[in-house]
Amino acid sequence: MTFVVTDNCIACKYTDCVSVCPVDCFYEGENMLVIHPDECIDCGVCEPECPADAIRADTEPGMDKWVDFNRKYSERWPVILEAKDPLPTAYDMDGVEGKLSTHFTDKPAAEAA
Repeated sequence: MTFVVTDNCIACKYTDCVSVCPVDCFYEGENMLVIHPDECIDCGVCEPECPADAIRADTEPGMDKWVDFNRKYSERWPVILEAKDPLPTAYDMDGVEGKLSTHFTDKPAAEAA
């Protein structure tokens, strides 16, 4: 089992999950996070920390596509080791349907200067 980040993270990017992860398996895109499924130790401490309720166990129905999605982008994006402020759109975008097709960007997070 592993945990995955789903589409409700898009345009929110809360990072509360990052600060509790014991193995640093979160990776940061421009407007969302993902979990590397091979690095996740299945402890589950991240799931209740997500204000957007965007983290799910891969054993839930329909999560296969999210395992593949998280794997793909965790291999392209940089690891995130510390919590940051959420995106300015987080409150308004939390719970909006269809964000994968309307708001997702595959760009990695901007490098800190």
